[in-house]
Amino acid sequence: MWSDPVADMLTRVRNASAVHAAEVKIPASKVKVGIAEVMKQEGYVSGYDRIDDGKQGILRLQLKYGPTGDPAITTLKRESKPGRRDYRGMDELPNVLNGLGISIISTSQGVLSDRQCRERKIGGELLCTLT
Repeated sequence: MWSDPVADMLTRVRNASAVHAAEVKIPASKVKVGIAEVMKQEGYVSGYDRIDDGKQGILRLQLKYGPTGDPAITTLKRESKPGRRDYRGMDELPNVLNGLGISIISTSQGVLSDRQCRERKIGGELLCTLT
């Protein structure tokens, strides 16, 4: 059986968003905190914090909704998987919905959005795309 913590995080966010939950709690890791930071910078979540539980910690994401109650995150797709890693160069990064969505990439400089990767002229592992 495969273990994919990033896919688990994305599924928890997707499910919480579908039932209009105010927040979602996820077991923390450096990559997940990086993904949460990019989501916050790009305006898909209103905030996050890390709760120390004496073990690995818990990441708490505050989800964001529009004035009519529509979730800020409409689609959230895992791209690179443990069985098939997807590495992309700077020129090969996807342009999600012609710039209306974002890609989240794990690079040697940390977890970044596709826009930040293009500015820094670096590529990496394409973790997920969201709109």
